[in-house]
Amino acid sequence: MRSPLLDTPGAVAAESPDADVAGHYGDPFAEQRALLAGKAMVDRSNREVVRISGPDRLSWLNSLSSQKLDDLKPGQSTETLLLDAQGRVEHHLVLVDDGEAVWAHVEPGTGAEVAAFLDKMRFMLRVEVADVTDRYAVVSVAGEARPDLPEGAVTVGQDILLPRDLLAGRLGLGLAGLWAYEALRIEEHRPRLGFETDHKTIPHEVGWIGSALHLNKGCYKGQETVARVHNLGHPPRRLVFLHLDGSVDTLPKHGAPVTLDGTEVGFVGSSARHHELGPVALAVVKRTVPVDATLEAAGVAASQEVIVPPDAGRNVQIDPSLRRRIR
Repeated sequence: MRSPLLDTPGAVAAESPDADVAGHYGDPFAEQRALLAGKAMVDRSNREVVRISGPDRLSWLNSLSSQKLDDLKPGQSTETLLLDAQGRVEHHLVLVDDGEAVWAHVEPGTGAEVAAFLDKMRFMLRVEVADVTDRYAVVSVAGEARPDLPEGAVTVGQDILLPRDLLAGRLGLGLAGLWAYEALRIEEHRPRLGFETDHKTIPHEVGWIGSALHLNKGCYKGQETVARVHNLGHPPRRLVFLHLDGSVDTLPKHGAPVTLDGTEVGFVGSSARHHELGPVALAVVKRTVPVDATLEAAGVAASQEVIVPPDAGRNVQIDPSLRRRIR
């Protein structure tokens, strides 16, 4: 659904899958600073919104997804994942319960799929699922921004679900494009579904343990893989933060190869120009890549910062004497 804010003078559309919102409005660095200062909002209205109501909603969602939700308090925002039977990530939801319903926003183009899956899993429980993307738009703020919210708006952390017909009002704030939001997301090491993930991604690889997955809760689809990796193994890949060579004019695109000594060891997820750090990126590389190695992202030299450590997982402590007996 194309945003009306794309008609703002100076607006330049972002790239797919975000082409329905603005990447910037003419000055990306100034927009980053305004966003951090609480003077601007980001139009993310291409994201899709699902509402789940009914008295069984929290215990039901708790049984279907990775986060512990059965004791979620009204107004408390969190994240959760829907996994397949092999523990691979299928959907990432950012959500809040307002005391009457759970509101979740998801990646562009996935709302109908998420709603259809949830609706299929209702059985005899007292829940109702609705895709309300046509009525609500996602906008985001940062820093100390606390805009006055109109009636009907829902706060999800620093995201706001705004009645779509009020989007043009901009909450009385200036505008920062998606480029500004993405630069800050990369700086904060926050992965994005479809960018730092692919069809093989498990939660451990991108650091979603804790923020979107609770390790001590009831069963849900994919839990066996999560528990096995956490207790007995290591994820095969790990998320890293890259400082890119600032002398190169171009940024590596999503999916560009990350190499070590000419050998491909991973892929670029997201890249951006940060107003203080310069060109940066998130990438997913093989677990065995040395943490101090200088990499190349699409041929651009890149030093790495560890986000997910190579020794993630394998948390069961085995008595050394028992290990000797096993041998």
